[in-house]
Amino acid sequence: MERSAHARQAPRAHEAFSRRSVIAILAIYLSPWAAAASQAQDQGAKTMNHYATQKSISEAVDGGGLLVVAQWEAKPGEADKIAAILDRFLPEAQREDGVKLFLISRAKDNPAQFLFYELFRDEAAFKAHQESAHFKTYIAGEALPLLAKRERAQYGLL
Repeated sequence: MERSAHARQAPRAHEAFSRRSVIAILAIYLSPWAAAASQAQDQGAKTMNHYATQKSISEAVDGGGLLVVAQWEAKPGEADKIAAILDRFLPEAQREDGVKLFLISRAKDNPAQFLFYELFRDEAAFKAHQESAHFKTYIAGEALPLLAKRERAQYGLL
């Protein structure tokens, strides 16, 4: 895929995000879905929940944390199955004690692609997330076998 000369490069895994940059990224990230979700609900469509918690973005990033960004690509014909699994998984992940923010989205131009934006209190909270029953059931047990590609990167907030 070719990138325009004006496109910003994504930070490398060893780089850290500032609190301000995370708030800006999330504001941009969430704004299109707020309108789309509202419109879809008005039309009676079922949409994936893109909002992490009832906390504001500012509250979520306050105090730093461990940011995990993951990208998935479904095997051919498996994207809708993955979306259904994620619909069941997301509310449970959002209720975890150490989760400050948990977003899952699906690409508009390629519905086989999913993006996860997860902010944990610390490394221990991330480890607890991966050891949770819902992670083992929905992600490790059901979703991962349906993936053609899975990439993750971890970042520290400044």
